[in-house]
Amino acid sequence: MKILWIFLTMIAFINCRDASKTSETSKTSEASPLKIKDTLYWSDEFNGKQLDTLLWNYETGAHGWGNQEWQNYTAGDNVEVSDGTLKITARKVGKGQQPGDYTSTRLTSKDTFQYGRMEVRLKVPKETGPGLWPAAWMLGYDIETIGWPDCGEIDLMEYVSYDLNHVHMTFHTAANNHLQNTQITTGPMVLETIEESFHTYGILWSAQAITFYIDDPTNTKLRFTKPDDPTTANWPFDKPYFFLLNMAVGGAWGGQEGVDDTIFPATFEIDYVRVYR
Repeated sequence: MKILWIFLTMIAFINCRDASKTSETSKTSEASPLKIKDTLYWSDEFNGKQLDTLLWNYETGAHGWGNQEWQNYTAGDNVEVSDGTLKITARKVGKGQQPGDYTSTRLTSKDTFQYGRMEVRLKVPKETGPGLWPAAWMLGYDIETIGWPDCGEIDLMEYVSYDLNHVHMTFHTAANNHLQNTQITTGPMVLETIEESFHTYGILWSAQAITFYIDDPTNTKLRFTKPDDPTTANWPFDKPYFFLLNMAVGGAWGGQEGVDDTIFPATFEIDYVRVYR
């Protein structure tokens, strides 16, 4: 009996020790930050001669789009893929100064993405004068069912052509959005070469935070950390999102200083869109 008691005691000790190791390992794993590796998961390099409609949708329709914009969006008339870039060109097709007198393009990605590193390398129009509003951004996949701003919005890059050398990166949620003037944003950032050269706009997105950067992940501009009391209103970022690439004409923001008809045609150029997992 004594030998059996000693044997059982040793087994219990070993089990307790192993259980302690398991508990330690779990705690360390839960506390470890998400490692975002440079493994390319999805991309469009725009190396062909036409838009890849297996990757992108044309969103077409008349002016307005919720922001009092003046352009109509077309299905291909304002898009060109050449020399390794996608070119979205806004044109004046009417007399000007009226909604519907301009055309442009709005694209949405057919795939959706959740967490990782997302980048868009682009160059805003070189034409200087008010009225252009190009953007590279993301929306929650469920916008059709719950609407905006509940779906959430991540603006990797927004630019309005009356405010030269400035770029914006912004989050919109039901709790924080521009309609309430409570959006979470970098505000206007000076980028003096924005109209002459390409820049990369990206996010590092995990379940704990989203960080904006320009040109390199170390060049961070804004970090939005998951609130202590997360809800779908203040953190709608634990679900898939899709990309949008578009250039509006006029609108509540882009047209704040009018629309200069002498700047058309004007081209928004995108070198690539990439997602790393």
